[in-house]
Amino acid sequence: MCPGVPKIMSEPDHQRTIAYIVKAWPRLSETFVLNEIISLEQRGVPIRIFSVKERDPGPAHSKIAQVRAEVTYLAFWPNWKRTIPANLRTLCRQPGRYLRVLLEAIKVNVIRHHRFAPPWHFFEAAYLTDILFREPVDHLHAHFASTPALVAMYTHRLSGIPYTFTAHAKDIYVSDPEVFRAKLEEARALVTCTAYNLNYLLAQYGPLCDQKVHCIYHGLDVSQFNFQLSTKVDSSEPTILSVARLVEKKGLGDLIAAADILRRRGRVFHVEIIGSGPQREVLQAQAKRLGLADRVRLPGAQAHDVVCLAYQRASVFVLPSVIASNGDRDGIPNVLLEAMASGVPVVSTPVSGIPELIESGLDGLLVPPNDPAALADAIDKLLASQEMRESLARAARAKIESSFSLDASAERLLALFSKPEHPSSLDLDAAVAAGRSVPFAEGK
Repeated sequence: MCPGVPKIMSEPDHQRTIAYIVKAWPRLSETFVLNEIISLEQRGVPIRIFSVKERDPGPAHSKIAQVRAEVTYLAFWPNWKRTIPANLRTLCRQPGRYLRVLLEAIKVNVIRHHRFAPPWHFFEAAYLTDILFREPVDHLHAHFASTPALVAMYTHRLSGIPYTFTAHAKDIYVSDPEVFRAKLEEARALVTCTAYNLNYLLAQYGPLCDQKVHCIYHGLDVSQFNFQLSTKVDSSEPTILSVARLVEKKGLGDLIAAADILRRRGRVFHVEIIGSGPQREVLQAQAKRLGLADRVRLPGAQAHDVVCLAYQRASVFVLPSVIASNGDRDGIPNVLLEAMASGVPVVSTPVSGIPELIESGLDGLLVPPNDPAALADAIDKLLASQEMRESLARAARAKIESSFSLDASAERLLALFSKPEHPSSLDLDAAVAAGRSVPFAEGK
């Protein structure tokens, strides 16, 4: 069980209005954010969504229609006619604070880029601050420690509204430690989705994490996934399925290499890799070079309903995650939870938080990363044994139901959002300079 989880909050606290700051809305690859927001709204929590980027192109999740929250896009250039007047209003209300936070944002940009760069995310935060002055919220929560948390931090400095943020994977391991430290220091709390991440943060940031960093797994609504044991292996060509962004840390080149080994062993199968990303042409070229062009299919990103149907067709689900050359790595990929809930036996690697989900030999198989031969052996073993497939699949579904409940995750988040905060001083400018949270009011 994930350590560091706060107690469940009481019913009267559920009406606090939460502003969610996200990278892009909607984003197909971030189903966990969508599920979280829907679950909170079902508990009667008023939500506002603020997207740092414009709408993400491509297919959308069918559950987007269930979200009641209003969405506002903050990206500076597409919205400059609203952003510039909003910044002027924020400046007029609190000129001292606005200018101090602006100068700090410029200084951080110069240090990071070694050149002057306009602090666009500060301007977006000031736009958000103006919106919240007229339409107040009780709390800010950012998903990802990158740009969303930066906008949340600047908004907090301008408005005094407390914030928390969720850090996932790349935003932990490939971030500027000093910038991350500042976000952590000013946040009311930091949520992360694996105990592996929690331990890393404790080692990296030490006492700063004390009572502030919490591990809360991404929950899954298992009722949305039809559990169906795989019986397709003996009836036709089995499907080896993977669903992932086509990036280095997903290890998909190892899957294609493993498929080559299986073909040379005489196995009949086809591989389907659903997703989009910068490695698409590289993976297609690898499949062609190995003579697997007719066996490896990369249909691109697909709507979530299509992905769910793919789980039902699959004989085995494979996600051979690795640690990328820049240090990026997965947390606990949501697609593993979905496959396990759907009755597909899974093969993955013991990278990052994945062993917190999969106990090898009990509810899935884990093989060493960067080892196509071991990956091929695990897939071969599953294709050869219906008994093993069914045993792993049943145990996997039970694991998801018992330990990765969306309801439990939502309640734990609400406990964090509801923690009271009492500023020790009403001197707004001094509080901002000290990095303390202050009430949102017109100041000097």
